[in-house]
Amino acid sequence: MIVSGFYKASNLLKSSGEFGRIWMRKMSADSSSLTLRKQQDGIRRIILNNPTKRNALSLSMLESLRENLLRDTHTPDLRVIIISARGPVFSSGHDLKELTSARGREHHIKVFQTCSEVMTLIQDLPVPVIAMVNGVATAAGCQLVASCDIAVASDKSSFATPGVSVGLFCSTPAVAIGRAMPTKVVMEMLLTGRPISAQDALLHGLVSKVVCEEQLEEQTLAIARRVCECSRPVVALGKSVFHRQMSEGRDEAYACASAAMVENLALWDGQEGVRAFLEKRRPVWSNTDEEAHM
Repeated sequence: MIVSGFYKASNLLKSSGEFGRIWMRKMSADSSSLTLRKQQDGIRRIILNNPTKRNALSLSMLESLRENLLRDTHTPDLRVIIISARGPVFSSGHDLKELTSARGREHHIKVFQTCSEVMTLIQDLPVPVIAMVNGVATAAGCQLVASCDIAVASDKSSFATPGVSVGLFCSTPAVAIGRAMPTKVVMEMLLTGRPISAQDALLHGLVSKVVCEEQLEEQTLAIARRVCECSRPVVALGKSVFHRQMSEGRDEAYACASAAMVENLALWDGQEGVRAFLEKRRPVWSNTDEEAHM
């Protein structure tokens, strides 16, 4: 089975404002870390925490992000991850100081390998990952947004792949962005380096929702809470199969998805959901990978 067993998450706080304030007070004690991680009621918050460097995805930042994504991934308490950032820049992408010839080819290889590992990890995790964007996301920062399962942005946000302007074409960001947006729109971004607005990002599929800055946290948490109401193994199976079938041809995709539906029905939670619907009641999830012994 795809995921380990776990217990049902406890009720979430009703006030998103209170929710955020409690976490930020806890996080303030560790403000020197490149990323901050706190988890409550099934929701893990990972915050990029280097605003003075525009939350650049340096090798150290990428390694810190990877560690916080991987920590206790299969524990019963984790249901969804939200990635956000401190300051007016979500992330400016790679730290160009690490990409000079003085650092050497081997270091450059390590930077891009680590970045690719983080981006693919986000899609391979058994829980959904939500980007909460409030500000500028460029180059690998834009890649990070595109790699997340869901992205909620404030209306003040913007997105760009400006590498061509400094002689470093955004080839790796284009992998994730090119799978999220129409080819010609992506090529215009890549070839001109010009930013697009949050509304254009929504129009072309880079983000899933645009809200005013004051509602960003509330709206993002509302999505996370809804995920927490669903069966974790069902969500994990669905996420895994979605990303797998997207890389297949039509016939192969249907074969993959059909097999997944059968596997889903073999889960105890799959059968519980069907029974609850037929009995006109709310389902009671086991939130385990236990099979229904059909």
